[in-house]
Amino acid sequence: MDILVFLQKYIIFSDRLHLNKLSSKIFFIWVMIFLIDHNIRGQAVILLGTLAAEGWLDILPVRFANFEEFGLSSDSDDRTVWRCAQINQLILITANRSMKGKNSLEQTLREENTPRSFPVITIGSVDRLDEAKYRERCVTRIVEVALDIDNYMGTGRIFVP
Repeated sequence: MDILVFLQKYIIFSDRLHLNKLSSKIFFIWVMIFLIDHNIRGQAVILLGTLAAEGWLDILPVRFANFEEFGLSSDSDDRTVWRCAQINQLILITANRSMKGKNSLEQTLREENTPRSFPVITIGSVDRLDEAKYRERCVTRIVEVALDIDNYMGTGRIFVP
């Protein structure tokens, strides 16, 4: 398939890849979308603020999305959330989802994770995000994953910082 035809089709079905036209040159901007777990929405605002304050948003197109944007409810089980992230090519950021049960995140990763699956970023201690140094370390790791996403595909969970 011709690469332009592929990209045109991809643009139609995804808001992750934005087509921009400048004069006669066409270029693409990849937007990394993070799905924010419902229980860390407040902390996500702090993380996004740190991304902005450190200048990352100037060079790394990032968008934080909530469950509602993808038709998820706050009581969606881990398997449903993970599948939604995979279908929509999102990186899930969570504090900690369930480790036990047939629909737990851990069980889902064991059964469904593939080499092309997007990772789940788990913040090790969400209570420490009010500490500037801890928050900056978390943001640094999140940026590392976003910038080098191909090397993190299929890893399952990434604990940060």
